[in-house]
Amino acid sequence: MRTKVLLSGAVVAGAILVGIPGVAHASGSAEEQECLLEQVHVAEEIAAGDTHAEIKTCEEAPNPILPAVDEMVWGTLAFLVVFFGIAKFGYPAIKKGMDDRTARIAGDLDAADKAKVDAETVRNEYERRLADAKNEASRIIEEARQAADGVRRDLIARAEAEAEELRRRNAEAVAGERGRVMAEMQGQVASLAIELAEKVVEASLDREANLQLIENYINSVGQQRA
Repeated sequence: MRTKVLLSGAVVAGAILVGIPGVAHASGSAEEQECLLEQVHVAEEIAAGDTHAEIKTCEEAPNPILPAVDEMVWGTLAFLVVFFGIAKFGYPAIKKGMDDRTARIAGDLDAADKAKVDAETVRNEYERRLADAKNEASRIIEEARQAADGVRRDLIARAEAEAEELRRRNAEAVAGERGRVMAEMQGQVASLAIELAEKVVEASLDREANLQLIENYINSVGQQRA
């Protein structure tokens, strides 16, 4: 509408500009002036008519914010079709996907909890076995120590017994050897005494009686020394 008004104004202005030079060069005839005025009035009427038509058109134009009734009807129907289609087919699929995802997440959480429990169980079992191994090692070490002490005591007792037996045998051997030596010495002394006595008295004595006397004397002397 503004474009048409501007065009009409431009036409009127052009007519005035065209008419003014003609009036200036003419002899000022009234006919030419009347013709010019008629043209101006015609242009103004045309412009006024166009302006009125544009105003009426603007008044009859639909509201740009609110759509037409038929558009609202078809839009509502299309919306309802799309809504029911989504509600019929899309929503169950979406709900199923969300339920599956929820179930998968719950399963993952359960698996994580189970893995945590299993790891805790394995750790407790490992600690229990480690404690059992330590106790078993301590028991074995204690048994080995006790066994070593027993072996040491047995060896000491055996060595002491063997030493005692050796001392006893040595004592017996010494006593036997002493007896043997004493017997030999008694015999030799008796023989020597008889020979000396025979030489002293230059006479033959009763050998058996002299031996008995000498042995008795030697025994008495040995008992006194002991």
